[in-house]
Amino acid sequence: MSLTKKMGAEFIGTFWLVLGGCGSAVLAAAFPDVGIGLLGVSLAFGLTVLTMAFAIGHISGCHLNPAVSLGLWSGGRFSASELGPYIAAQVAGGVAGAAVLYVVATGQAGFDVTAGFASNGYAEHSPGGYSLIAALVTEIVMTFMFLMIILGATDKRAPQGFAPIAIGLGLTLVHLISIPVTNTSVNPARSTGVALFQGDWAISQLWLFWLAPILGAIIAGTVYRWLGSEDKAE
Repeated sequence: MSLTKKMGAEFIGTFWLVLGGCGSAVLAAAFPDVGIGLLGVSLAFGLTVLTMAFAIGHISGCHLNPAVSLGLWSGGRFSASELGPYIAAQVAGGVAGAAVLYVVATGQAGFDVTAGFASNGYAEHSPGGYSLIAALVTEIVMTFMFLMIILGATDKRAPQGFAPIAIGLGLTLVHLISIPVTNTSVNPARSTGVALFQGDWAISQLWLFWLAPILGAIIAGTVYRWLGSEDKAE
């Protein structure tokens, strides 16, 4: 598969992740009387990854996330030469998804994008008022565990054909745990897309939602490379 086609798949997949996941938070989470709440938003993020894994996994691997690409590289599963193009396509897809969401959301009278727009934050911008340190630890650990699930589920020794389900449910669980802390990133492209439209504090806090997921992912890749390696016969 050509790199151009892989980048196109990553763009479309990340577009869907941001539109589906952040869209559920912005448009449906607190909709009068039938809001989907935290559980619904968590499931929406998981479903975007699950559906795209089946749709484009055979084209690009369905990373949809710079941290995932870097974690797979750290784990020896992805070429360094494709990191730049993949990350560029993912960020562009995230921004495009946020742009469509912005057009739809602002079609409602009185909508205030500066109120948050599903952006990630810490301290006074954490949904539960959690500190910078709490947010940093949460994002590192949640991304670490998410990458461990991805690396394990896609290992050639794992049961075949079930990886998208495990990964989608894994991302759902990550959101169930960490939405109250940071609104859950574990994905710099997802954070960047909505932050650009929020346009205020989300941009100033965006550094954490690049640094922490990347650290967690690279650590996971290194750990799984050791953990999943075959022991040599003595």
